[in-house]
Amino acid sequence: MRFYKYLVFFVVVFLSSNSVNADPTDLKSQILEMDRKLFDAFNTRDLEATKSIFDLSLEFYHDSSGVSNYEQAIENTRRLFSSGGDLRRELLIDSVEIYPIKDFGAIQSGKHKFCHTENKKLDCGVFKFLHIWKNTENGWKLVRVISYAH
Repeated sequence: MRFYKYLVFFVVVFLSSNSVNADPTDLKSQILEMDRKLFDAFNTRDLEATKSIFDLSLEFYHDSSGVSNYEQAIENTRRLFSSGGDLRRELLIDSVEIYPIKDFGAIQSGKHKFCHTENKKLDCGVFKFLHIWKNTENGWKLVRVISYAH
């Protein structure tokens, strides 16, 4: 009987210590909402909204163009937005995987499709990405972006 009391005690302590990210559905909905906000801002060319989602410690790794920090990523985004192009991003929801990072945030990986008009034709490509999200006192912030398979 004493063994069972200890077992129950440890199970209760273990479950309560892991309750921060205990509901993966809730975490997934939060990250998908942040993804939507980020790419609504991207698709509507809203630089201020984009900046509000990027953390100042942002590192952006792109297999074709290299590594950039927050300031460089913002400048690259500003130039893209002011170029007048019609580049749009669509998340391929069935490819998305989201995992908690204990006491930090979440990993989001998946595929997305970018389309733009080139020579009066729609040109689209599907690429892979990995995002590291940090859960801060000011909400979710994107701290790492890895964009690859271009």
